[in-house]
Amino acid sequence: MPTVRRIAYQGEPGANSHIVCQEHYPDWEALACASFEDVFAAVEGGEADLAMIPIDNSIAGRVADIHHFLPASSLHIVAEHFLRIRFHLMAVPGADLGTIRTVHSHVHALGQCRRIIREHGLVPQISGDTAGAAREVAEAGDVTQAAISPPLAADIYGLEVLAADIEDEEHNTTRFVVLSRDARLAAAGDGPVVTTFIFNVRNLPAALYKALGGFATNGVNMTKLESYMVDGHFTATQFLAEVDAHPDDPPLRRALEELAFFTTEVKVIGVYPADRFRAETAR
Repeated sequence: MPTVRRIAYQGEPGANSHIVCQEHYPDWEALACASFEDVFAAVEGGEADLAMIPIDNSIAGRVADIHHFLPASSLHIVAEHFLRIRFHLMAVPGADLGTIRTVHSHVHALGQCRRIIREHGLVPQISGDTAGAAREVAEAGDVTQAAISPPLAADIYGLEVLAADIEDEEHNTTRFVVLSRDARLAAAGDGPVVTTFIFNVRNLPAALYKALGGFATNGVNMTKLESYMVDGHFTATQFLAEVDAHPDDPPLRRALEELAFFTTEVKVIGVYPADRFRAETAR
């Protein structure tokens, strides 16, 4: 009998992370976890094989918790996926736009759907999770309550959609990364690749400037650079970076060699195929 393969995500059934799991791993069992820490623990402990983690949103920016978990984690990034975020306004059967008074959702979702909240004079109520908000509204059975949640949540919790695609910005997109216990490096020369790595700069004047110079002189495109405080010090000495190249490509190999002169540690945490979304949005 084949072993069930599991992919863990943060949130309740019906969350955007759940939707991405269904889209890209339809044959896998999606494992809901209460927190990001639980997701990482599920993979590290063997309860799940992979993790689906949001890392950036085109409106809200970086998912702060994830950028703190990644440097300390033993997991590896093996894939990335982009999801166009869609939110529906939903409520229990019998409710309509005239009966609802409050709207429940995660704080970011409420902030991304201000227009409809303002138009109908709704009072926002913060929930811990977008899908969890739908579950709470379903359990309450109150026609004065509505939830802003992903479309899948309406199906799971038996709610009726009062308004579809209510997000203020059409470009609202979240980037997810897939994490694994084992490193799976994409092959060089087989299409666009993203390399994600972490480095600590030496405590020297212009160390970061000099460390990054090799990427410029070798023509390596850096698409992300995030700084972190380490051990409570108010100096940004650790960075997470992403580049459009493979470590076996001569330009990136030379850049990483130069980086080593100005850093105390360089740790590659993922070499994976670039999602097609990158090329589509670059046109």
